[in-house]
Amino acid sequence: MTNAQIIFNESIRLVEEGVINGTGRMFEAIITDKDGNEEKKLVEEPEAIHTYAAWQQLGYQVKKGEKAKASFTIWKYAEGKKEEGSEEEPEGKMFMKKAHFFTMDQVEKISK
Repeated sequence: MTNAQIIFNESIRLVEEGVINGTGRMFEAIITDKDGNEEKKLVEEPEAIHTYAAWQQLGYQVKKGEKAKASFTIWKYAEGKKEEGSEEEPEGKMFMKKAHFFTMDQVEKISK
């Protein structure tokens, strides 16, 4: 499962549990559970959630004192270390890491 799929599925679950808001727009989606079972459902589109770093890339800063609305594991890529004198490119690796997610009401536009 890709990060986009993981975040989408978790967002749907968070809307259903009332942790985050929906946008009011409904659509039909195929939801995949952790066991890989798929189910077609009519769901409300969730509000955007992003990690701290992703909000910064979008030009926002998480407000001081805000706590993550949700935490769950996503894929992370780490580059391998290049050895001195070696001309070979180091191999990177993928692993699952817990990430913390914030909603739009928890951030503010970065003023320049």
